[in-house]
Amino acid sequence: MAHFAELDKDNKVLRVVVGCNTDIANNGGEQSTQAATHFETVVPLSANGVKWVQTSYNHNFRKQYAGAGDTYDETNDRFLKGKPGAAWTYNTDGDLVPPMPMPSDDKIYIWDEDAYQADNTTGWVPLPNQPE
Repeated sequence: MAHFAELDKDNKVLRVVVGCNTDIANNGGEQSTQAATHFETVVPLSANGVKWVQTSYNHNFRKQYAGAGDTYDETNDRFLKGKPGAAWTYNTDGDLVPPMPMPSDDKIYIWDEDAYQADNTTGWVPLPNQPE
């Protein structure tokens, strides 16, 4: 199955829809502009959509599988995951980098943007009820 991400004017992913591999093969092939244009005739764009871009469920192209809220980096032809917080950045490979490293003990942590914004030193918060 082929997958296409619908993008808005800012290259934000609005949704991802499954298409037919035969349609793709008969209309320009994988990753082609022609296939994306044809896909629009099969699944019309929503009110805020401006174009379809093919994404790979198996991460075979365009860095990673697109999801709603992600961004398409047109310059580098890849999808970037949505940032969990404003201070997070992307490295040259398009991977997310937190503003501070996650603790390296055996606990499970989640990012707490509000805590980080409050003091810029606390961001990783351990999940409750973990063994000591």
